[in-house]
Amino acid sequence: MSLSGISWPQYEAMLAIRGDRPGPRMTYLNGELELMSPSRNHEALKKLFARLLEAYADVADIQLEGYGSMTLRNAPRGRGAEPDECYAVGGAKEHPDLAIEVVWTSGGLDKLEVYRGLGVREVWLWRDQVLSIHVLRCDGYVASERSEVLPEIDLGLLASFLKADTQTQAVRGYRAALRGRGAAP
Repeated sequence: MSLSGISWPQYEAMLAIRGDRPGPRMTYLNGELELMSPSRNHEALKKLFARLLEAYADVADIQLEGYGSMTLRNAPRGRGAEPDECYAVGGAKEHPDLAIEVVWTSGGLDKLEVYRGLGVREVWLWRDQVLSIHVLRCDGYVASERSEVLPEIDLGLLASFLKADTQTQAVRGYRAALRGRGAAP
C-alpha cells in the first residue's frame, strides 16, 4: 500500500505510534510512504539470508554487527527505510554498511534511491531467485559482480543455500562448504 503527500512529521508520527512493536514496514521517499506487511515466506527467507551471512562472518572471522530491520532516517533528504536486514562490518557504526532486501512483489518505491539518500554503502537485492549487488557511488548505485563490503565472499555459494529445504540444513551445509574451502579469506 502506498500513500502520497505524507509530510516528514506525519511519517515520524506514524513511526512513533507503531513504536518498537511488529507492524507494517515503512519506506519513505520525499512525501511517498509505502507500507508493507511481510508474509511468513518473506520473513523466513530474509531470516535465512541473515543466518547465512552471519555464519560466513563467523567462519571467516569478520566482525559483523547486525541491526535487523532498524529504522534508518534522513529528514533533510526525505528518506526513511526499514531494511529486511542490515549490518555494519568491522564494528558498531551509526549507520549500516550493508542493507539486504528480499523483493517479494514488484512496483513500489525505488529502494535504491531511498538507500542512496541514507548513505548505505551497499544494497543486496534477492529477487526472483537471483542475488544482485549494488554499490554506492557519488551519483547512485551501480550493479557489481562482487561485494565491496565483504570482498572475499562467494555470493554464488551463499545464494545456492538460500534454496535449501530448512534454515538449519542451509546453515549447516554452508558452514561445511566454507570450512571445506579453507573458510573464505
